[in-house]
Amino acid sequence: MIATLGFLTIGLFLVLTMTRRVSVLTALILVPVVTALVGGFAAGMGPMILEGLGKVAPTGIMIAFAVLYFSLMIDSGLFDPLIRGILRLAKDDPLRITVGTVVLTMCVALDGDGASTFLITVSALLPVYKRLNMSPLVLTGAVCLGAGVMNMVPWGGPTARAMAVLKLDSSQVFTPVLPAMAAGIAWVLVASYLIGLRERRRLGTLTLPAEPAEAQAGQVRGDGPSASSAPERERKSRALILFNLVLTIVLLVALVLQVMPLPVLFVLGFAIAAVVNLPTWDKQQALLDKHARSVVLVTTMIFAAGVFTGILNGTKMINEMATAFVGIIPDSFGGHLPLLVAITSMPLSLVFTPDAYYFGVLPVLAQTASGFGIDSAEIARAAILGQMTTGFPLSPLTAATFILVGMSGVQLGQHQRFIFGWAFATTAVMTVVALLTGAISF
Repeated sequence: MIATLGFLTIGLFLVLTMTRRVSVLTALILVPVVTALVGGFAAGMGPMILEGLGKVAPTGIMIAFAVLYFSLMIDSGLFDPLIRGILRLAKDDPLRITVGTVVLTMCVALDGDGASTFLITVSALLPVYKRLNMSPLVLTGAVCLGAGVMNMVPWGGPTARAMAVLKLDSSQVFTPVLPAMAAGIAWVLVASYLIGLRERRRLGTLTLPAEPAEAQAGQVRGDGPSASSAPERERKSRALILFNLVLTIVLLVALVLQVMPLPVLFVLGFAIAAVVNLPTWDKQQALLDKHARSVVLVTTMIFAAGVFTGILNGTKMINEMATAFVGIIPDSFGGHLPLLVAITSMPLSLVFTPDAYYFGVLPVLAQTASGFGIDSAEIARAAILGQMTTGFPLSPLTAATFILVGMSGVQLGQHQRFIFGWAFATTAVMTVVALLTGAISF
């Protein structure tokens, strides 16, 4: 009875969200509430929901301040020298431009927001691709690979969802897959080199047309009433960028070494960055106003997931569904579940939205694995190995995908056919390294 109710809850959630009858946020809250009432769990629903909210609170706090921190870094121009350096080094070589696209994308993607990553990278590089007559598919493919592998960061969509729904922290999910992520980054660079080499052979080495004379003159003149203070402003800007770079490196090192809990690191990091970069109340408030939408969209989803999993765990629906699965899966098959999850999570991301997969499917997979003595953290790691590569750069169920293809002027089907094999190879490389390092078992 309870297992049936659980399957009904997840099935109803998937149907309502995939057919867009209701938003994911409202479905995460209302669907389990309704099924719990039908199952006669009304009396204990309040404590169940509070327990679920309490367990996801650290993840919600971490994501909120991580988004604010990296949004501030982008706004302050931390990546501007990188953009200029990449364009200067790439010059007129399609190969170097392709590799530079991946490098830029991976740096900008540190904020964990796919939409902003696509907006920044495509806006910066599309004019260069057009002037060299490079294929826009190379641009979308390179951005897809770079953004996909960086989406594994703890404040990115897949990892954050996995931690929230399974009540885990970054030391359990993210830290063990760092070697696999490093291998994924290395592979993405190799893939971009091979893609760029193919594009170079198609086009040859071209000459990038000169910028209009008016633009060059404007850059030299430093037009405006405060042109005389330009050297001073430039010195201040360089000092600020250097400070932001050092702060970001320290923050990332502290993250890896687990000096403090992740939420605490980002709370402190954002506060320090805000005071130094935006020393007045008006500027700090303007930053919050500018990025409030991104923060609210992400954090409310995490807390709604707390309601969903709180009810499913409190009513024992998850346990009963997992028991049903364990009864079906042969014992010899169950030990390979982490590997199967890693391999199948990528194609499944084209069928399920990230929310549907992580909030609806992953809890059942994790609980099923526990029946075979496999830790739920291992299933979470396996899931993010594949889901991150297509969760938003390829899936037609994710809005950010359409920002990428729309701005680049390519068809979604063309983009998928061009880059799917490279993306799946990224998952394969990371899965092999995860197996070798013990992040997942076979």
